[in-house]
Amino acid sequence: MSELPDKIRTDFTEGSVLRSILKMGLPSMLGFLAQHIYAMADMFWVSRLPEAEAAVAAITFCNNFMWLLFALNHLVGPGSVAVISRRYGEKAFEDTEKAIKETLTLKLVFGAAMSLIGWYFLPETLYLLGAREEALQLGIGYGRILLIGLPIMYATYSIFTALRGVANPNLAMALMLGSNALNALIDPLLIFGWIGLPALGVNGAAYASVLSFSLTLAVGFILFRTNWTNVRLRLTGGASMGLASMWKIVRIGIPAFIGEATFSGSRLLITPIVAAFGTDVVAAYGVSTQLFVFGIMILVGLGLGLSSLVGHNLGAGKKERARSTGDQSILLGVGIMAVFGVLTFALAEFYLGFFFDSPETIRHGTELLRIWVIGFPFFGAFIMIEEIHVGVGQNMPAMVVNSIHGWGLQVLPAVLVTQVLGMGQLAVWWVFALSGVISSTGFYWYYRRGKWLTAKV
Repeated sequence: MSELPDKIRTDFTEGSVLRSILKMGLPSMLGFLAQHIYAMADMFWVSRLPEAEAAVAAITFCNNFMWLLFALNHLVGPGSVAVISRRYGEKAFEDTEKAIKETLTLKLVFGAAMSLIGWYFLPETLYLLGAREEALQLGIGYGRILLIGLPIMYATYSIFTALRGVANPNLAMALMLGSNALNALIDPLLIFGWIGLPALGVNGAAYASVLSFSLTLAVGFILFRTNWTNVRLRLTGGASMGLASMWKIVRIGIPAFIGEATFSGSRLLITPIVAAFGTDVVAAYGVSTQLFVFGIMILVGLGLGLSSLVGHNLGAGKKERARSTGDQSILLGVGIMAVFGVLTFALAEFYLGFFFDSPETIRHGTELLRIWVIGFPFFGAFIMIEEIHVGVGQNMPAMVVNSIHGWGLQVLPAVLVTQVLGMGQLAVWWVFALSGVISSTGFYWYYRRGKWLTAKV
């Protein structure tokens, strides 16, 4: 049965707004932090290989390609957040169960399609991104292993989304922590061949990721089959899945998909611009980006809990509470990223020294991070505003802002300063920082108009 006694279902649409934000957001934030700590540890272990700079550059090139493939994940993900959380807020629990099943089905199908496409185009894409010689060969091996597990990765993220959507953020956090702990344990064993295992080098990091995602997905299914979750998934019975309701999930996500694909495409063009400055700059860029994304993941995790919370409030008809939730979350995001920016500025050189011995590579990364921190608080506001709109199923504004941000404020200026004005990588880093200031200011102005409060799902 998917029906549980009402008294045990969690309701975050009552009580302190800030407390609700933290109760929904902190578990997601901790889970995403653990995930990104693993990604940084992945870079650390790979940087210990003899081919350190080439290995880190290979993962950097692959990550940019995988970012593009994960754009299709946004064709389903944002719509599933809006529908699952809104149905749960309406206390339509059987429809919530149906939406979760439809989401997982769509993710497995789309993930398989993108896996095949990615496999075919991987070598040419990595070459176009600037990968050459050893970095190219390492990237092809690493990327093709990840592509095998792409459908599983897609579906696993939807398990996390569904748990947050039915007000079980602590279970989502526990599952993410367990997944990343397992990944971190397996990673060096397969990379270096410890305890008698084969030493697989860079490929070992990819195998560790696929294995941990597979086990996490299995545990997630088991959780949803028990009474641990506020909505239980049944193998048979309940509301039937349908093409019309699946299309609703996809339709809501189309703008998010276009926005993410457009932004990811801009990432692909930025990568060869950076690659033109040499492998050491690419390696510094890759590791520095991991630290920046670490800060962003703090907010994405918090924001994913927020998006479900906003959906719950609007599903319950509490518009003013939804508005207050949005306002307080933006202030929280700006504050968190301001503190993170100060720490990054102070510890940038120390951080780069964990990954590289080359003073030149460390210098490149330190310069990059100390310029980027200017935009950190603005990116904090940007992420929270985007997640608020995801929660209500209104993804068109984020699509427009992401497109302008990626192409109009990053790619075109980066091409101008490097190809026309002949400037170096420092000019590119300044372009990145200032783009966040401009796009976040415009997005906040749109948010204040309040159209998101009237969105229907």
